[in-house]
Formats: sequence, C-alpha cells, structure tokens
Amino acid sequence: MPEWITQLDTSLFLFLNRDCQNSFFDLIMPFITSRPALIVAPFFLIFFLKERKRALVILAVSFFSILAADASTNVLKHFMERQRPCNVLENINLLVGCTRSFSMPSSHAANSFAFAVPFLALSKNRLKYVFLFIAVVVSLSRVFVGVHYPADIVAGGLTGSLAAMTALSLFRWAEKRFRDRPFSTFMYVFLLCLSLFRLYYLAYGPLDLSGDEAHYWEWSRRLDLSYYSKGPMIAYLIALSTSLFGSNAFGVRFFAVVLMAASSLILYRLGKEMYGERVGAASAVLLQLIPLYSTFGVVFTIDSPFVFFWILSLYLFWKAVRRDGMHAAGRTSEGGSYHAPLVTLRSSLWYWILAGTSVGLGLLTKYTMAFFFLGALCFLIASPPHRRLFRTAGPYAALLVSLVFFSPVIVWNARNDWVTVRHTAGQAHLADGLRISLQSFAEFLVSQLGVLTPVLCVLILAALWKVRNRPCGEGRPGGPSGRPDDSSSPSHGEGTGGGPEKAGSAAMPAGSCGRFLFWFAAPVIVFFAVKSIQGKVQPNWAMMGYLTGLIAFSEVFAARWERKGVFAKNVVVIGVLLSLAVTVVAHYPLKFCLPPRLDPSSRLRGWNELGRQVHAEYQRMREKGNVFIFSDGYQTASEVAFYVEGHPVTYCVNLGRRMNEYDLWPGFQDLIHSNGIFVTIGDGELDPRIREAFRSFEKRTIRVYDKSNRFLREYSIFMCYDFQGLQEETTGDY
Repeated sequence: MPEWITQLDTSLFLFLNRDCQNSFFDLIMPFITSRPALIVAPFFLIFFLKERKRALVILAVSFFSILAADASTNVLKHFMERQRPCNVLENINLLVGCTRSFSMPSSHAANSFAFAVPFLALSKNRLKYVFLFIAVVVSLSRVFVGVHYPADIVAGGLTGSLAAMTALSLFRWAEKRFRDRPFSTFMYVFLLCLSLFRLYYLAYGPLDLSGDEAHYWEWSRRLDLSYYSKGPMIAYLIALSTSLFGSNAFGVRFFAVVLMAASSLILYRLGKEMYGERVGAASAVLLQLIPLYSTFGVVFTIDSPFVFFWILSLYLFWKAVRRDGMHAAGRTSEGGSYHAPLVTLRSSLWYWILAGTSVGLGLLTKYTMAFFFLGALCFLIASPPHRRLFRTAGPYAALLVSLVFFSPVIVWNARNDWVTVRHTAGQAHLADGLRISLQSFAEFLVSQLGVLTPVLCVLILAALWKVRNRPCGEGRPGGPSGRPDDSSSPSHGEGTGGGPEKAGSAAMPAGSCGRFLFWFAAPVIVFFAVKSIQGKVQPNWAMMGYLTGLIAFSEVFAARWERKGVFAKNVVVIGVLLSLAVTVVAHYPLKFCLPPRLDPSSRLRGWNELGRQVHAEYQRMREKGNVFIFSDGYQTASEVAFYVEGHPVTYCVNLGRRMNEYDLWPGFQDLIHSNGIFVTIGDGELDPRIREAFRSFEKRTIRVYDKSNRFLREYSIFMCYDFQGLQEETTGDY
C-alpha cells in the first residue's frame, strides 16, 4: 500500500483502539470478537420462526458464502503478508491473544459480511438489517481488541460481500433452472457446493495424509512404468497435482475432489440414459453420501481414480452396446426409417475403443479393474440379443486397447521378477490353499453393512435383484396427476434425447438395462463374498459391485417415489439420512467426541507433529555431518519424508518384514560414517541389528495428541551416530 494510506490506517487504528478505550468496550468487545455466533443465534431463531423455508435457503447460501470468503481471505493473507498491529506496534490496547498469522484481510469481517449479505438480498424481513449491524460491529471489534487495522476489516468486508454475491448469482441461476429441471439442477448445485467444501476442507481441514497417501506421494517423486503393489496411475496424478499446487496435503489430494465430482456426473449420464433424469440425479447424489465412496472425495488413494475409471468404462461400454443396437435396428427397420448403418457402425467402434482405453487406464490404477471384463462377459452372455456382439470387432478391439494401455505394468514386472504377481498372490492368500473361515466371512458381511450403512446396503442389493430384467425407461407415467413428470418429458431433456439416441433407446432389447446393472454387480459381490470364506477380504474390495446398484436403487425407489407407501418412504429416508450422518461424523470426528480407538480418521492425525519433531533433530544433527532418515515401516518412512521440512529422501530398513517399494529403490548401505535418525511407532528399544550398525545412539520418545488433547500414539526417535554398515534381510514374504 502507498505510504500515506499506511500512515492514515495506523492513525485510525490507534484512535479507535487506544483513544476510544473505555471500560465498556474492554468488557464487551472481546466477547463480540470471540463469540459472534452466539450474538447471531437468537436473531436467526426469531427470523426462522417467521420465515422457516426461506430462512433455511438463505442459511444455505450464507454457509457457502462463508466457505468461499474464508478460503479467499486465507489466500489473500499470504499474498499481502501484512503483519498484525499487535505484532509491530507498541502500547496498544490488546484484549485478546495475538497470533503470528497475517492481518489483511480480516477473516472475521469477511465471514460476517458473507453471512449478512444473503439476508439483505433475499429477505424482506427487517431483521436483515440486524445481521448487517452485527457484521459491522464484529468487524470493528477486531480493531478495538488490537489485532486488525481498519483497512483489514474494509478488505475483509469487501471479500465477504463479493463471495456472497457470487453465491447469490449461483442461487438465482439454480432457482430459475429448478422450475424446469429440478433434479439435475439440484444435483449440479449439490456437486458444486460439495466440491468447493471439499477443496476448503483439504486446505484447512484436520487430517494429515494417510500412510498410503504419503507412500503414493513418494512414488510420484520416482515416476516409473509401475510399482511393487499397484499400477502407476496414482503416482502420475499426484505428480501432476503437486506440480500445480506444491507438495502439500492440498496438492496431493486435489484430484480426489475432481475425480469424485466427475464420477457423479458420468453416473448421472448413465442413469439418465437408462431411466431418466430423476434416476441419474439421485444416483449421482447418492454416490457422494455413502461413506464408502465419500471418503474418496477427500482422501486420495487408488480408489478415487479407480471409481472414476470404472464408472467411465460402464458408460462407454453402455454407449457402445447401444450404438450396436441402433445399427442392428437400422438394418432391420422397414423402409430404413433412419440411416443407422452408416452413422452408428463407425461411432460404435469408437465407443468400443474408448471403453477399452478407460478400462486400460483403470487397470493402471487398480488391478481389480479386471472384474470389468467379467461383468461385460456375463452381461453379453446373459442377454441373448447381445450375444451377436461376439461376432463383431468391437469387443475385441476394446480388449486389445485395454491390454495395450496395461502393457507398461507387464514390462515393468518382467524387469522386476514379477513382484506384483507375487504380491497379489500373497494378498489373495493363494498360498493358504482351500480353507473355510466363517469368521472372515462374517467380518466381510459386517464390513459391507458398515461401509454402505445397513439400510442402504440391504436396499441396494434388493434393488439389484428387482431390476435384473427390467427394461430401459419402464414406468414413466408421471406423478399422481397423470402429467408426465420430469423424468420422462422430452422437453426437459430427459430419457435419451432426440434423434438417433432416442431411436437407439427404442432399439435396445427388453431387459437390457436391468441385466446391465445386475451383471456388473452380482459377479463382483458374489466373488468376494465367497473369497471371504477362504481368507480376509478388505471392506473396499467389492465396492465397484455396488456402483450400478446406485442406479438400481434410484430406479426402484427414487423414480417411483410417488407410488411408494409411507413405510417404504420412511425406510429410504432413514437409510439416506443414516448414510449422511456417518459421512458428516467421519469429516469432523472431534466435534462428536469419538475416542481415537473408534475413530478411523485418528490414523490421519499426528504425523505433522512427528515431522516437526524429526525435523528439529535432523537440523541439529546436520551440523555434525551427513544425516539420513530411516524407519522399519514404509508408511512411517513416507510420512516422515512428507512432513519433515524440505522432504528429504528416507529409507525403509528390512529387518524381516514383508517386501515393499522401498526395497526396489537404492538403500542407505553406502552411507558409511553418516549419522542416522531411526523413527518407529511405539515406545520400544532399538533393534540389536541397528544398534550394532552404529557406534552410539540416543533415544527420544514423543507422544502426540489431537486438538482435543486426546492421546493418539507414541513414536520413538533414535539419533544414531557413525554408520558402520548393515546387512539387511531378504524375505520371500510379499
């Protein structure tokens, strides 16, 4: 800022903060600045009692205005880098704590105006001026307590107002569109708001990287054709996102948000083309609410891109089958009512090639993508009209293209003694032979009820069975009035559209949609259920089997909502609300006081603190010579590499553990006479083999806690001096 503005701003700050000081302000301003929600709450309650429906709408707009404003102010603060007055001025009236965060713009001011402006724009109730007054008072309180300049609150007010106006523009667009296309409009707004919230959550949320996320980030620093346990897709995506946003949690997880939103959009298109817009929109929204899938919109493991490529492959495969159906109908139509043979034969082959590409990319992500071949085979065999496709080039072109895309994994494994094959065989417990374990079978059933929630799990499976022979677009007579509803009216862009697409839908054999949904689900679910009798099956292994189940659920329940009885409606509502509740709790477990042992997200906290502690020792030991960091677990080694400042190279020593990717990378055996930092989970003693590899060592045990001061875990940090060499063990355990 120009010098004269800075001087004027400082003079005005001193006038308000110091010259206007009095006992009343000293008492009331700290309360206003720290508890603005308590001040707003009674007035909002009065507003709600007068305008219930409108109040909830305005509150929703205000909520997302605040998210946008808060994120914007954090970005602007780091751009402006203005120090708070309490950190640079002397003899001020400081009434609250003074943090080291930057000053301009004020987040309090931005959030207050982001909350108030939607009330001014959307309400005719005079209480809206009370909310504006509260926003002004809260903003000014930041000056009176000594933590912001007047210019900071002006900038914050403008930022919040702009965020609110943006949210209002979106709301007005949605309100206008909702009259004609309510279901798709709700879906688009829902996905947009959810994605913005997730981006905000990634930037400012409470979760550190999981061990797997940190390990995949390690892969992205060493790009290769493939890796020990997985294909290379996850590493390529993280390398791309971190090149854009930096090696931070936001950069690593960015594509989780993008790919899950894209997954819903493609699922919407598939459901819409099968059964109409209502089914498509309900399926897309449901994907984001179920705990099994909502996790992948925040945590970026291989399952986020895997879900995307599976749904994309479903859609492209369906388009290819439909186009071939249009071609067949065109050949046999009387008088050639439309020219499908020329139009659709080429386009169907392109859809087969695109489907093969998507499946191949899915195989580069997760090897269970191979179940797509099984689902496609079962569908074509179980649907007599589609068996003729085995005599066409399309399916074989798709298979060949998918194998071409998968070939880098084959080449890499041929160069590395087929370690992925050995690892996958170990994961599948093939060496255990045939055995029966009712305990693991029961654990699998319980896990499916847990990740889907019990009500939705049962309803999805029931819906898959019910639609197994249901034709496409069956049962769209409309609502109780008999008027065609949104899910069937061509004027609303529903069904399959006009022209060739519409003709193609009519050409599809009876029962094609139901069989498609069923056969891309049943073989997967049944396989892993049977497999669980032989050995442990992870809860997420069968997840792709439920994706078509979301469309089946929406067709059976959402599309026929008006015909359902009260009991059925209540069951569906309870199932959806239960799923939503579990998802919300998973995002903010500390708000619900879940103990760490019952909180799966506790594994994603405490790593940043470990990184700070290791960094302090690393900096101290570097003054005495070269230092390397190593651990006995690949997840710990990866977390330390990520959270230690500067992202040093770390190593994972093999003392008899199962093989991992670190064993394929260069080790630390050549770093003779260097010092080392060994990090391990728990309060234990240094392994004798490591102790003998160094001349001396020191131990430090640290305990990490969450923000509620609840104990998470212990770590042992061993400072080891003068490395003499270590013969690591080799193991046949993959």
